[in-house]
Amino acid sequence: MTTKEIAYRLVELSRKGDFEKAQKELFSDNAVSMEPYATPAFEKETKGLKAIKEKGDKWNSMVQQMNSLIVSDPLVASNSFACTMQMNVIIKDLGQLDINELCVYQVKDGEIISEQFYM
Repeated sequence: MTTKEIAYRLVELSRKGDFEKAQKELFSDNAVSMEPYATPAFEKETKGLKAIKEKGDKWNSMVQQMNSLIVSDPLVASNSFACTMQMNVIIKDLGQLDINELCVYQVKDGEIISEQFYM
């Protein structure tokens, strides 16, 4: 797949909330995921698709309710792309949160090799 095809497929799956399918289908086994900062729940950097999936499972276990999810169309360059993701969620034991992130992805050999989130 080209970077553009990967970008649009990721956005399509993300808009459905099917992040696990996106990871299985589009990510390298050695992908890296970087958060804006470390939290008690998440490390700043997660290495490997298995660990990224576990991070996603942990996030899903924390979300009591997803009120809204908006993913922009991607902005695509040669080997990278970016989109914004806006979520309104209710987190167990924390309450309602509005999350607005810039999501930047790098692609190599037809797979996503890194994702980085900025708030």
